[in-house]
Amino acid sequence: MFKYSKLINILLVALSIISCKGHENSEIQLLPIYGEKKAVGNETKDTIYHTVNPFLFINQYNEKVTEETIKGKIYVADFFFATCESICPKMSTQLVTVQNAFAKDDSVLILSHTVNPMHDTVEVLKKYAERFGATKNKWHLLTGNKQEIYDMARYSYLVNALEDDGSAEGFLHSELFVLIDSKKRIRGFYDGTDTIAVAKLIADIKLLKTE
Repeated sequence: MFKYSKLINILLVALSIISCKGHENSEIQLLPIYGEKKAVGNETKDTIYHTVNPFLFINQYNEKVTEETIKGKIYVADFFFATCESICPKMSTQLVTVQNAFAKDDSVLILSHTVNPMHDTVEVLKKYAERFGATKNKWHLLTGNKQEIYDMARYSYLVNALEDDGSAEGFLHSELFVLIDSKKRIRGFYDGTDTIAVAKLIADIKLLKTE
């Protein structure tokens, strides 16, 4: 009986080692990954996930912000415009909460894209940033080519951003905050006007940092 038990223990240890080796290169994903994905390779069947496209925009300090800025970082992306008086102030106020939660963490950034770049110049964005206390190098308010901004919303972040002459303010954009991981993959969508949703966003960023 003793020999049998000892043999079982040896087999269990062996299986554990094999299992560990089989997963040592696997990423433990605590949050979902959004967007289209496809499997590649005949043996490993690696998965290629949807990622944010390369970009170049200008922030409120007239500095270039590109994919190099967010390389290896976790960040929150959203869309707004400075003259918006409906959901934008609510969203920006919630982003202040996100900024404060990671004030001393250089690995977490915020990228807010204007959907009205013709009006929202660097000077306008700087005043808007001052209004909400956006921290330099932490919270980037971005302007640039309008079509490129709209394409980023639709094709990279999978949200809406467009000009609409039928609306009271002339523009339509998503109220969602989009959580992007250090590999430029979408890991969550959150209602930027809702305190509970933003609290979950903050919790999910902390969770994402443990992956």
